[in-house]
Amino acid sequence: MDIVIREAKPTDKAVIVELIIELGATGGERSPITAAYVEKYLASPTSKVLLAETQNQVMGLLSYSVRPDLYHAASACLIEELIVQEKSRGRGVGSALLAALLSRLEALGCAEVSVAALSDNEQAIKFYRAHGLTEEAVFLEKHFK
Repeated sequence: MDIVIREAKPTDKAVIVELIIELGATGGERSPITAAYVEKYLASPTSKVLLAETQNQVMGLLSYSVRPDLYHAASACLIEELIVQEKSRGRGVGSALLAALLSRLEALGCAEVSVAALSDNEQAIKFYRAHGLTEEAVFLEKHFK
């Protein structure tokens, strides 16, 4: 199976919404994501979405943001979401998305890439470690909604 990785366009908003909703449902939650918000996200110069597809069918996405980092005096990246449709898991889709991102970041001269995973999500932690990411810090959050 050939996996094509490409940057998302505004016309991909419906499939992005579907994938985010699928992610939330996996954890028993519901995201407030809308097509309008996806358009706004994609219009941001610092936020991007990579899509993985085969035969013009989207199988997964990786959303990320790149920002200036004072400490490193270079750009840094935060992976926000990595989602692979349940029916497409185990086919290398997540690995293809992450490899494409890491290649882009290296070409951009980014100093680092970070990702947060729930502490009990052993599968995600194992996946990221297998791709060279290491545990460096504790990620803390405060939700306002």
